[in-house]
This record gives sequence, structure tokens and C-alpha cells, in this order.
Amino acid sequence: MKKLFIPLILLSLITFSNFVMADEQLDAGIANIQHEWAKANYSTPKAGQEEAFKKLTEQGHQLSEKNGNAPEALIWEAIANAGYAKAKGGLGALKYAEKARDLLLAAEKTDPNALQGSIYTSLGSLYYKVPGWPIGFGDKKKAKAYLEKALQINPDGIDPNYFYADFLSERGEYEKAIRYYEKALAAPARPGREDADTGRKAEAEEGLKIAKSKL
Repeated sequence: MKKLFIPLILLSLITFSNFVMADEQLDAGIANIQHEWAKANYSTPKAGQEEAFKKLTEQGHQLSEKNGNAPEALIWEAIANAGYAKAKGGLGALKYAEKARDLLLAAEKTDPNALQGSIYTSLGSLYYKVPGWPIGFGDKKKAKAYLEKALQINPDGIDPNYFYADFLSERGEYEKAIRYYEKALAAPARPGREDADTGRKAEAEEGLKIAKSKL
């Protein structure tokens, strides 16, 4: 038994080490794509956004492939595709919105709570921004349900509060939207996401200003 004991311990250590390395690689890949997304979304001129997001979709797909379709990677591949759809516009954008939706639903099957409910924040935003039938899959009821689920998981997060506020504002529920814009602006900072936080808060401030002007 003693002859087997040491190799088994070594095997356990090697396996654990591989898991740690895989997690570190995934975290580094996600951090990189997060910064590239913030750059494409907030710092790139409109004329260059389509190309920037196209590259980001390729980067997102590579991240998913290298990490065994980990839910966190699938979420960011989906976010990249949603950004590409928005930048591209028109009917040609719909297939990228559909791809984003399908990636999010695949991630949900593995870990519905991954990245603090980002699956539901992203699904909710897709369902209220994409046109409804017969053009697209947009559905306001589903959007509301997904966004409220995201808020249940991450009630103080900047993204779920911002998107729910934006959704309410689009529906003309300005008084209620104001509360959620204010919650988005008061959201705790996300370490390493300063560039995204700055851009999102600017969007929330603009949305709050518009909602207040409607009362």
C-alpha cells in the first residue's frame, strides 16, 4: 500500500494544479475580453464598432473552445455577439442576436448563477431590444421575467439595475425607472472593471436625466 500511496498523492496534487491553472487561464481570458468589450463599446468611434465587435466574437469563441465551454466563457461569447448585433444593425444582425441567446441558454444549463446572474441580465436585454415576431424573437414579458430574475441574484449590481431601468423607461414607466437608474449609479465598484463601470454609469446618468424630464 505504501508504494501506491505516494503516487496517488502526487496524482491528486497534479490534478488540483491543473484545475487551478485552468481557472487562472479562464479568469485571464475573461478579464481580457471584458476590457476589449469596454473599449469597443465605450471608446471606439461608431464607424469602427462593427469591426471591433466582430473581432471580439472570434476572441469569445476561442475562449469558449479553450475552456471546454465553461459557462463564464459562453456568457462573454454571447455578450460579444450581442454587441456585434447592435453595432451591425439591420436584419443581418438578427442571427448574431440569436447566437447570443443560444449561448446564454447553453450556459444556463451548466450554471444559472454564473457571473452573478449575468445570464439573465443579458437574456433580458436581448428580449426587449430585439424586434418581436414575425421579425425576431423579442418578447417584453420574457424580458421582464429575466431582468427581475437577474435582480434577485444580484440586487445591487450595476448591470441588472441599469438594464431594468432602461427596460422600464422604454415602457414609459419613468418614475419606477428612476429608482433603478439611481441604484445603478450607487452600485459598488467592480475591481478590474473600472472602464466598464465608468461607461455604464454614464449611460445610467443619461437615462436618469431623460426619465426625470418625462415626469
